[in-house]
Amino acid sequence: MAEQRRIRVAVVFGGRSSEHVISCVTAGSVLSAIDPERYEVIPVGITPRGDWVLTDGDPGQLAIRDGQLPEVAEDTGSSLALPFHPDGSGLLQISPGAGPAALGEVDVVLPLLHGPFGEDGTIQGLFEMVGTRYVGAGVLGSAACMDKVVLKVLLEGQGFTVGPYVGITDRQWRLERKRVLDDVAALATPGDTTGSTVGFVKPARAGSSVGITRVADLTDTDAVVAAIEAAREHDPKVLVEAAIEGREIECGVLESPDGGWPEVSMPAEIHVDTEHDFYDFEAKYLAESDLTIPAELPADVVEKLRRTAAAAFDAAECEGLARVDFFYGADGTIYLNEINTMPGFTPTSAFPQMWAASGVDYPALVDRLLRTALARRTGLR
Repeated sequence: MAEQRRIRVAVVFGGRSSEHVISCVTAGSVLSAIDPERYEVIPVGITPRGDWVLTDGDPGQLAIRDGQLPEVAEDTGSSLALPFHPDGSGLLQISPGAGPAALGEVDVVLPLLHGPFGEDGTIQGLFEMVGTRYVGAGVLGSAACMDKVVLKVLLEGQGFTVGPYVGITDRQWRLERKRVLDDVAALATPGDTTGSTVGFVKPARAGSSVGITRVADLTDTDAVVAAIEAAREHDPKVLVEAAIEGREIECGVLESPDGGWPEVSMPAEIHVDTEHDFYDFEAKYLAESDLTIPAELPADVVEKLRRTAAAAFDAAECEGLARVDFFYGADGTIYLNEINTMPGFTPTSAFPQMWAASGVDYPALVDRLLRTALARRTGLR
C-alpha cells in the first residue's frame, strides 16, 4: 500500500503592508512549530512590492535580532504564481529562462499576513477564486475587521459597547476639514464618557500600532492635524478615538471544530512598559511590556468578557481564529475595541500565550488552525 503523503501547507508571509516585518517574525515562530511528520511546508514570501517568491523557510532568518527587523528580500528565491482555475489548488514556480512549472498541489494555505493586502479580504478573495482552503476569516469578516471604522459601526449596530470615536475618510479630510476637527474636539468635551481630553489617532486599516499618535488634548488643532497627517502616511482613512480610563484586556477566540459556538481563552491584561505612553510598536515588539494571564478580574467579569468575545467573533463573521481587544473601564463598563482576524504569533504575542495558559500549547494551536481550515468547505459558507 502506498504511503500516505503529508498534508501540504503553503505558509504565506511578508506582504505589502507596513506590518511586513511582523508578518515575517510571526512566520518564523509558526515554521518552528509545524509538525514536519504531518505537514509538508511550502514557505512562500511576499516582498514589500508584492512579488511572490519561494523561500528556504529558515525560521532563524525571520527573527528580530539585535533590533534588526527581517523582511522578504527581492532576491530570496524563485518567483511563484497561482493558477487561476477553481478546480486546482497548486502553485506555479517561475524560473528565469524556463516556462512555469507546477510546484504541486496545496491542501491549505496559512496566510500569516497582517494589514492591507493580506488581512483585509484581498488575498482571501484570491484563494476563494482558485478554490483553495485557507486559515482564518473569509472575505467579509477579514475586510470588516481590518477597517476599524467599519467594525465599530457594525458592532454598534449589533448592540456592543464601543468607545467614542470619529472616522475620517480621505474625501472628508480634503473637503470638510473644519467640520472633522470640530467632531474630533467634541470627543474631549467635558462630561463625555472618558472624562479626558486625551485621544489616539490611527490609520483605520493598519495594525501592530503602526502610525498611531497619542494626542494629549483633542482640542489642540495643530496636534490633531499633525497626528492625522502621520496616520495618513499609512492609510488615507483615519480613526480618532477618545482615550478610555481603564484596563486593556484581550481574549483569544478559536472556531469550534464541530461547528459549535466559538471557544474563548482566558483573558490577558496588557501592562505597558513605563517608558512608553501606550502600547506602541516598540512596546509590543522591542521592549519589556508584559501580560498577566489570566487577567486578575472578578469571575463574573471574566465570564462576560469571554461571552462578549465569542458573540463579537460571530457577529463579525470571523472564522478560524481572532483576538478580541477590550477596555475594562474604571466604572465597570466593557468596551469592545478591535477584532484582529490574524493576530500576531511572535514569541511575545498575546494570542499564543493566552491559549497556552488555557491548555493549548503553540504546536497544538497551529495544528488546530490547519485542521479547522482543512475541514471547512470552499465557496459560500
